[in-house]
Amino acid sequence: MAITKEYLEPIGVMPVVVINDVADAVPVTNALKEGGIKAVEITLRTEAALDAIRAVKNECSDILVGVGTVINEQNLKDVASIGVDFAVSPGFTPNLIKAAQDLDVNLLPGLTSPSEVMLGMELGLTCFKLFPAVAVGGLPLLKSIGGPLPQATFCPTGGLTIDTFTDFLALPNVGCVGGTWLVPQDAVKSKNWQAITDIARQTTAKIK
Repeated sequence: MAITKEYLEPIGVMPVVVINDVADAVPVTNALKEGGIKAVEITLRTEAALDAIRAVKNECSDILVGVGTVINEQNLKDVASIGVDFAVSPGFTPNLIKAAQDLDVNLLPGLTSPSEVMLGMELGLTCFKLFPAVAVGGLPLLKSIGGPLPQATFCPTGGLTIDTFTDFLALPNVGCVGGTWLVPQDAVKSKNWQAITDIARQTTAKIK
């Protein structure tokens, strides 16, 4: 099943989470959920990632569990076996999309240009991650793409902050946004879960 605009819109803001210690995965996720967050993207950037994703999927209810930094078929196989709700890639290839479709994994592929949007649509997708969003053009790029390609919906990630993300959410072709500001690494290291909840609440309070 392909990810749809209707799937993304209720998410609003999706924290991009890097877990170095498996023991932190569930407390971080619960802290975010306490602050009103509805989905998390746990990246495959650390050795602890797969075990962290597995723990969150098994122990945290009422929150969508996604996996980020999916770059090849093996990554998809690994996360498909855990039963994640969706996968996110910083980019995409036709082979990656086909593998996701074969494995029945909801994939949100990354891109930076109208040509890639058109290729993704040819492969049956309508929702994409714009990454790195601010570096490749941010708001002006999304507005420009929205003219000729209004059927495409985006989750811009990369460079957004608690002060700017609502500007992106206000665009008609943005379903949700992603960001790292919700989970500061110093808060994780000190196991200050309340600080993460507080940031999540401050963030979700800005969503209209």
